[in-house]
Amino acid sequence: METQTAEVIGAMPTELVLLGWSVVLALVLLMVHVITATPDLGLDTAVKPRDGYPRPTGIFAGRAHRAWLNFMETYALFVALTLGLVASGQTGGVGLWGAQIWFWARILHAPVYYLGIAWVRTLLFVGSLIGLILMVFDLLT
Repeated sequence: METQTAEVIGAMPTELVLLGWSVVLALVLLMVHVITATPDLGLDTAVKPRDGYPRPTGIFAGRAHRAWLNFMETYALFVALTLGLVASGQTGGVGLWGAQIWFWARILHAPVYYLGIAWVRTLLFVGSLIGLILMVFDLLT
């Protein structure tokens, strides 16, 4: 069974491997957001529909919330582009470089956001956009 799993993963395009790990990253960012927001908002608020959308008031909880939202701004584009590249058989090359740039920029972005490092955070966000642009370029050419 382990050999079969290793063969399937070995045959999988790197773009899909990155897509799988991006789900892990999304879950981690979501959990950090939930874990920091719940004590900040209170359990009573956390289980309600939150009409009026109360925001966390703590610095770290607020940063975790904004880091999650920032991730989600580009995540759907990454998923769509990855699936488009794989479905069209255009794996590797510039699109793979773009996927890797997006992935590593997003991994670095969260802790930099949590720490409040402004210019580096912005550069990492721009880097993730450049990764997406490379993926679009590869998909459309």
